[in-house]
Amino acid sequence: MSYIGRKPTVGNFQICDAISVVNGQAAYTMQVGSVNVLPETANHMIVSLNGTIQKPNSSFTVSGSTITFASNLVTNDVIDFIQILGDVLDLGVPSDATVTDAKTNFVSTSSAAGLKIKGDGTTDGTLQLNCSQNSHGIKIKSPPHSAGASYTLTMPNNDGDANQVLTTDGSGVLSFAAPAAAGKILQVKNQYNNSLTSNTATASTHFDICAGSMTFTPTSSSSNILCMLSAGMDTVSNGGNCGWSLSLSLAQSGGLAVSNDVKTEFGYYSAATAFGSQTYGQNLSFIESYANSSTNAITITGQGHNYSEGNSQTVKFQRSSLIVMEWVV
Repeated sequence: MSYIGRKPTVGNFQICDAISVVNGQAAYTMQVGSVNVLPETANHMIVSLNGTIQKPNSSFTVSGSTITFASNLVTNDVIDFIQILGDVLDLGVPSDATVTDAKTNFVSTSSAAGLKIKGDGTTDGTLQLNCSQNSHGIKIKSPPHSAGASYTLTMPNNDGDANQVLTTDGSGVLSFAAPAAAGKILQVKNQYNNSLTSNTATASTHFDICAGSMTFTPTSSSSNILCMLSAGMDTVSNGGNCGWSLSLSLAQSGGLAVSNDVKTEFGYYSAATAFGSQTYGQNLSFIESYANSSTNAITITGQGHNYSEGNSQTVKFQRSSLIVMEWVV
């Protein structure tokens, strides 16, 4: 091919680091910037020894990064320079800061990414974004090989609004959205009853005492409902066995289903001798459920049961309390 003017020179021209001659030694390692270099062949090199250019494959040979002279060098010999021409049919390794934006053209296709950041067999592929002074930067790293991950994240169409978060549609398509109000308590309701009357229970009988019923409309269809019923029992009698149970039930109007809608807890105490007036600790029953609709009311009903075995006893519930909390996860 002919050219107008000077023919362009193509190669990767490098001057090797200075080499100190060792008396009686013919072979030396070639380096550039303290890193071993590998010339294509001896014909791709210009070597000056004691001010005389040496003939390739005659005055010296090359194997890998080692140059071997035809005869051992002595103390007074001087290797003036070794210039490596590179492969004149190849661009070689570009010099630092020579590949500009205009020289890059990473084109993606339907089957391949335009740019790949590869791992080295031990470290996962990592992309680093440096600061303006290149003194530090942040990294985006691939999941480990063991995860077998292979997916695509598609960035949103806009930069979002203040305080929004990135969410995915389940297929890797990202968008900005307002964060969920995790753990936010919407309302707390309480019904308290301290005036329940005494009831006389005989052997194998029991009395049902309604602790309370509450109806309210959920704030959100994604609300979680926590209901708690507690009550203490007071007995006045001779010795005997007595106990109680507390139960809660929950239903939403309109025939909508709820989860975990019944819960019962039991308490049981025994006394061998007359004990007069005794007050037992509170028992607690609770339900955790969820709402299906924000327009259909939910009714929570708390029920208490007391019973006696053996001697007749006077028993009653007291300090009955029904508490309902609603929150969104």
